[in-house]
Amino acid sequence: MTTLTGRPPRPDQQPDAPPPGRPELHRPTQRVVEPPPQWRGSVLAPIAAGVATLCASTSLTGVVGGVGWLGYVTVAVVLVAATGLALRAIRTPTAVVGLAQLVVLLLLITGVFTSSGILGVIPGPAAFGEINGVLTAAFEQIRTGLPPVESTPPILCLVTIAIGLVAVLVDTLAVAASAPAATGLVLLCVYAVPASLADDMLPWWTFLLGAAAFAGLLAVDGNHRHRRWRNRDAPGLGNAPAAASAPVAVVAVALVLGLVAGTALTAVGTVGRLPGSGRSGAGAGSGGLGVNPFTSLRGMLDQGSTVDLFRVRGLGNDKRLLRAFTLDTYRPNRGWSLPDGPMPAGFPANQPLPAAPGDDGAGEARQIQIEPLNWVDVWMPVYGQLRGLQGVGQGWYYDPTSGAVFSERKQRIPAYVETASLAEPTKDQLESATARGADIPASYSQITGVDPRVVSLAQDLAAGATTDFDRASAIWRYFSAENGFTYDTETAAATDSDALADFLLNGKRGFCEQFASAMAVMLRVLNIPSRVAVGFTSGYADGDSRMITSQDAHAWVEVYFGDLGWVSFDPTPRSDGRGYVPPYLQSGTTSSGSSDSEEQDVPSVSTTRVAPTGAPETQGSAANPGGTQAAPAGSAPGWTGWIALVLVLIAVALTVGAFVAIRRLRGRTASWLPLAAAAAWLVAVVLTAWLVHWVLALVLLLVAVAGLAPAVLREIHRRRRLAAITSHQPGAADAAWAELMDECADRGIPIPASDTVRSAAQKVAVQHNLDDAGKNDLRTVVGAVERSWYSPSQSTGDDFAAAFEGLRRSLQRNAPMSWRGRLFPRSVFRRR
Repeated sequence: MTTLTGRPPRPDQQPDAPPPGRPELHRPTQRVVEPPPQWRGSVLAPIAAGVATLCASTSLTGVVGGVGWLGYVTVAVVLVAATGLALRAIRTPTAVVGLAQLVVLLLLITGVFTSSGILGVIPGPAAFGEINGVLTAAFEQIRTGLPPVESTPPILCLVTIAIGLVAVLVDTLAVAASAPAATGLVLLCVYAVPASLADDMLPWWTFLLGAAAFAGLLAVDGNHRHRRWRNRDAPGLGNAPAAASAPVAVVAVALVLGLVAGTALTAVGTVGRLPGSGRSGAGAGSGGLGVNPFTSLRGMLDQGSTVDLFRVRGLGNDKRLLRAFTLDTYRPNRGWSLPDGPMPAGFPANQPLPAAPGDDGAGEARQIQIEPLNWVDVWMPVYGQLRGLQGVGQGWYYDPTSGAVFSERKQRIPAYVETASLAEPTKDQLESATARGADIPASYSQITGVDPRVVSLAQDLAAGATTDFDRASAIWRYFSAENGFTYDTETAAATDSDALADFLLNGKRGFCEQFASAMAVMLRVLNIPSRVAVGFTSGYADGDSRMITSQDAHAWVEVYFGDLGWVSFDPTPRSDGRGYVPPYLQSGTTSSGSSDSEEQDVPSVSTTRVAPTGAPETQGSAANPGGTQAAPAGSAPGWTGWIALVLVLIAVALTVGAFVAIRRLRGRTASWLPLAAAAAWLVAVVLTAWLVHWVLALVLLLVAVAGLAPAVLREIHRRRRLAAITSHQPGAADAAWAELMDECADRGIPIPASDTVRSAAQKVAVQHNLDDAGKNDLRTVVGAVERSWYSPSQSTGDDFAAAFEGLRRSLQRNAPMSWRGRLFPRSVFRRR
């Protein structure tokens, strides 16, 4: 008799002897116990690792403003997890999986944060140059900004890269190395970074989320190691249900003890106390506002709520500008910022100070009491020309060149007294002075990268002027309503690649950052030393003092006039009554929008927020340095977000319905619900990604298509074979046997092609632990297969289709297929 193998001979090949009758399956005296599948083969492993990474990333709320960054981080973590899951399903080496995850992360960064990638997502030399510039800007913002820093594109890029790398490491440890407990150190480092950068302790809820996610990761691992798999006990582990819950119990107890200790002890814990456990109001936490050391040529101003920053006494009715710092470096098409490199050495601010430029010490000295309320920053704002400070501790320095008082770290400032000269030059003095002094650094006159149209405009405006003051005044007068300029919290839509030329010649709409930035550039084009000052307007009268709030944040221009020092020019056409027009600009001219009759609460420069104590919640105002970036090109229309929200609600309902149907109905009604829920979630995620950029949505869609392709291909094969079996078509037995072998392969136990039919049947019955009904159906199927191969009639019998369907149900009952087997069936990838 010819040997029966899994690969049958052709029907025209007759055996030497008739096939035996009804085959009897071998019943082993001792059941063979296979070890449970590897931890890395479970779809729960990458999901748990990704959730743990996301929950740990919430600690960044202490150093990054807003919540928009969480969407970028979520996409990065999902892509890393999906890439690892897909590649491990086809038995890709661990090193290759990690490298592929890094490549996917790089494609995401290129597609979202650069505009010169090949096909939008593939990095090239230009894209790498853009990424380097973006990261440089991010580190500069961190160096000079106040936590939480604004969610600018550079910060978003840096956060996405950092958490993406953490996701790769956590996924590798938890899944590939089967050591999820080792990820605790990595996740702890994620908390350590914002904890060391933030002035205050992190919110309590971020620790709660992180601990819960880590406990879930350990619980999934413990459940995998201790559970019964396919109705078999994992060898050597026992099956006590309490064993799987041990990791959860340990972490839960530790979490409760930690939070209780933080509630009871002032030296341990998080910001404030547990909800309802402590007193509220001032003193429950610390925080304040600071000012961004940047100006932006484009963007939108988020006004936020009003927060009191300073109470000032000693000014009387004088409306003076309170300077925090100055910016002397222009970056083409971006704006003004601090120079690269460390802060200047400076003079100790609590000791006698050198004279400020233009102050000969002969004028009247005024003593001004400044009481910071909700102010946390590296800058100590001052008025006029500084002569001395009282009440200032160690660590504060004065730089007479920039006119700024600063420290090396952000901190809450106690009340201090400034001695200053508020004297201002006359118009005649300014007209006789020269702005081309050799006693200041040359950097205050340097300018590069200015559009020729801006140069031409500045020269035309200054044509006919005989003095530097007349030239500066001509530029100042240009920014008026008569010339089409409008104060607004948002710049006009971009119509030109050069942001400065677009503002000056086309849009002519914006807030103080754009006006001050533009005027300073035009002055330097005329070789007049200038800089952008950032600080506050005079605020409002409050009894015998003046109150300065976050709505008073402002930017203006200071021009150098030799022996007269730095002189203020405010080109912003304000209409809120808070602007200050000095006497030397009032004679014969009208203030650019300096109407005191209109009282509007219009802010004019961005601030960064650090949870002010007892103050209303505010939002940062800039997505660009100094201003919130307008919706970028490639983002979705506004209705996309609403559709995505509706789809999320539908997906949640379908998911709940699928669980209920699977548990109770167990019929055809439940089969379409999981598919519908998965489709709704997929479309919702793609639409949400489109809100960020169409390239991101396209990447997610392609990843989803690539991830679902194996399952779809497997389902096509399955339906084609089932149709042939049900209709008793020629070759139905071959289709049934091929489907049975694929079912075994998808469950992680492939049957070698060299096995005989009966030998293969014995493995199916034993390794999948079939019940009696399944074994009987398997005998019927094997008999039909053998008859079809070797009988001239090749008939499968009337009960063949029902027997095969019963065999499939037995497999589903006794050897349920894992999610990995469903999503990435091995039968699709194995050689046929």
